[in-house]
Amino acid sequence: MFSEATWQFITQHRFDDPKRLALQCRGLYPDVDLTSALQQIAHRQAIKDKIPTWYATEGLVYPDRLSIEQCSSEATALYKSALLAGKSFVDLTGGFGVDCAFIATKFQKAFYVEQQPQRCAVAEHNFPILNLPQLTVVHADAQCYLQQMNPVDCIYLDPARRGRDGRKKFAISDCEPDIIPLIGLLLQRAECVLIKLSPMLDVDSALQVLPNTSEVHVVSVENECKELLFLLRRDLTAEPTIRCVNLSKGQKLMAFAFTRSEEKNAAVEYASEILKFLYEPNASLMKAGAYKLLVGRFCLRKLHPNSHLYTSSRHLPDFPGRCFEVKAVSSFNKATMQQCTQHLRQANLSVRNFPATVDELKKRLKLRDGGNDHLFATTLFPHNHVLILTEQRFRI
Repeated sequence: MFSEATWQFITQHRFDDPKRLALQCRGLYPDVDLTSALQQIAHRQAIKDKIPTWYATEGLVYPDRLSIEQCSSEATALYKSALLAGKSFVDLTGGFGVDCAFIATKFQKAFYVEQQPQRCAVAEHNFPILNLPQLTVVHADAQCYLQQMNPVDCIYLDPARRGRDGRKKFAISDCEPDIIPLIGLLLQRAECVLIKLSPMLDVDSALQVLPNTSEVHVVSVENECKELLFLLRRDLTAEPTIRCVNLSKGQKLMAFAFTRSEEKNAAVEYASEILKFLYEPNASLMKAGAYKLLVGRFCLRKLHPNSHLYTSSRHLPDFPGRCFEVKAVSSFNKATMQQCTQHLRQANLSVRNFPATVDELKKRLKLRDGGNDHLFATTLFPHNHVLILTEQRFRI
């Protein structure tokens, strides 16, 4: 896609700072498309941690900056690829092609559909280098292609969440394409449909407009919610299962599955005191609203209906979140707070269901961020405001 001289420049300087190169090399390489070369170097460096397999693959071409920013990470793409398998697959919103490439490895035939010709050209260049002979690139509008395509086993969509003005969109109907009126046709063309939506979206609101949802996957990476995945199936009778996962380097996959009925009917025991260990659920569980079920499944006590923190007298290694060892507990008055924090100069501070902000408390307690101590300001059942000084002993 570039001249030999440009390719050589990209290869030679692939580890260099693009901004410094722009100053040093201006006018020195007349045979090099310097603007394109610098963009390619910068975009490749941008995916080093996000898509390490592609970063390590020589000869790939990178599209526009927006595609790089919006594409899935390798970790989440691999997770999606584990959800789907069959003979034929279509990605109707190709983009940079990360999800398509990883999911395609589970199918005999796969089709990448994209309406922007530049992205199609990039995909046609990259897929053979990535050893994906089963993948066919199709330059077409998603809705037009859907109308005339042959039935396949699975369809994947990641609707664009930016408007023409560049602003982010969160509502399903504001994304492109709007999948709500297409649900019927999608399920005619495929037995299962996987849809990636914004992590800012409310799960229950999405379920109301996405019939035939079999599973909802709330995916976090390093305790940060990244994706909501809705798996739709043509023949569906059961209540959707909500699966919360956390992908973390060097650690086991955290997973927690439940239904809304189970959460609604779960019994809760509230704590009258803070025990030896304090538990904070992973971001995926917080997003999915798995609050009451944790009490029964892990023999915990909940601090308060709205605090979403839990306590136990013993360490629970399988808890889907973080575990802290409690060092001290203080009521929310000046004397006891000073006694609890008098030796602290810095701490990590979290506020859960508490009548003060993090900044207000840091100023009041004269604390800097950092250190091994973690201070929780929260409410204990029925309405007692407390400070809990802890140390994170276990990262799960």
